[in-house]
Amino acid sequence: MNILVVDDHPMTVDGYVLALSKASTKFSLPFFSRAFSCADAYSFIKKAQGNFTYDVAIIDLDLPSCIDPPIVSGKELALLLRKLMPTTKIIMITAHTEFITVYDLWKTIMPEGLVIKNDLTPEGILKIVEVVVAGEIHKSPIAASCIREIWKKDLIVEDYNRQIIQYLSLGIRVKDLHEHMSISQGAIQKRMAKINSVFEVTDKEGLLREVKRLGFI
Repeated sequence: MNILVVDDHPMTVDGYVLALSKASTKFSLPFFSRAFSCADAYSFIKKAQGNFTYDVAIIDLDLPSCIDPPIVSGKELALLLRKLMPTTKIIMITAHTEFITVYDLWKTIMPEGLVIKNDLTPEGILKIVEVVVAGEIHKSPIAASCIREIWKKDLIVEDYNRQIIQYLSLGIRVKDLHEHMSISQGAIQKRMAKINSVFEVTDKEGLLREVKRLGFI
């Protein structure tokens, strides 16, 4: 079994490898590729192409970026891996617990595993890999809770609405949103009006305060 482990903390990578090595009989003598950045991981993936496919990839969200090609986080790395090696089972790991961040990972990547670091133990990574290799989906307790909570807000679950709030939180002005999205300014204005109505606010600042208070960003 070929396993790609990507985290910018070498001790974390070593911990995952050690835990999984103890179960080598379960995983057919696993071969590990240890990467500490998006650039490292991309290099391993390109070298593997044509030779073998990674069975499992354990990817942290926050990683040093890669310049060529531009890969700015574990999310983009996972999306690239999905394209190049579609059969690889991806386990995303993140310290983030913001509802929108967690849901965005779940919705965009559709990983076989989604784990919040606070839920993870040294022994836990072994059980998670066992679950996804068996063809099941694993969500850690906090990740599952985040996804359930955001499902309660159907308005935010909708991709364009989620993007609007994410861009606003990054400081993008309402009048400039159409430059970052694939819908018209008129459509954005209609969505903004609905979002403000649901959250009972009247402007961008009030909206951001409310979604932050509720933990969506």
